[in-house]
Amino acid sequence: MDLKLNNKNALVCGSTQGIGKATAIALANEGANVTLVARNREKLKAVLVELSNKGNHSYIVADFSNPRELQEQVIKFIEKNHGFHIVVNNTGGPRSGAILTASLEEFENAFTQHLKCNHVLAQATTPFMKTQCFGRIINVISTSVKEPIPGLGVSNTIRGAVGNWSKTMATELGEHGITVNNVLPGFTETERLDEIIKIKAKNENRSVEDMAEIMKNYTPAKRFAQPEETANVITFLASEAASYVNGINIPVDGGRTKSL
Repeated sequence: MDLKLNNKNALVCGSTQGIGKATAIALANEGANVTLVARNREKLKAVLVELSNKGNHSYIVADFSNPRELQEQVIKFIEKNHGFHIVVNNTGGPRSGAILTASLEEFENAFTQHLKCNHVLAQATTPFMKTQCFGRIINVISTSVKEPIPGLGVSNTIRGAVGNWSKTMATELGEHGITVNNVLPGFTETERLDEIIKIKAKNENRSVEDMAEIMKNYTPAKRFAQPEETANVITFLASEAASYVNGINIPVDGGRTKSL
């Protein structure tokens, strides 16, 4: 299938590792011009050289703890370079823990890094999308949008807020040829999953290896996902082939989520 991503400009957040990096590589392989976004310049440079030479690639240094700075950097880039047809919102999840042990600051920080940053990026990029009658906003969230995950109190709360923000925006932007969808990764082999496994192993007085096997058995596929498997779904949603897919949550979890 020709995804027709040649000459499409994609902004990929959190793209120095994990699902974000895999997505940047997948989009570049399909011919998109990819702009990486993260806070570490050296890591951005390292990923940049891994991208396919089919397109023209670049990066933006920005910290997701400061939405105004992020918005300013993206607007400045757009003014000097080009607008974006595709935006992939992706950033690291909040600290694990029971919801009643979470501080107000943890909720505020997570809300800022996830919902506020997604929002300012949408404000910065949708004007160009409207002129093109084509746009894709894809939010990498979590299966907790459908079923809260034990031990991830702050994450469950904020991910749900992002899901409702996304659905609202999908209804407002659909007439402009802009789709807004959420990808919900399950257990994926990333640094974030390593952290969760270690915490759960400590809390349950198990070895990390045993905890990993137990978590794999939660999933019908009996394994963890690779970042590339989620990136492939994101790349499809970014394409013209997914033009009538709008406002939905797509779990990429090996069948772990029990709800429909």
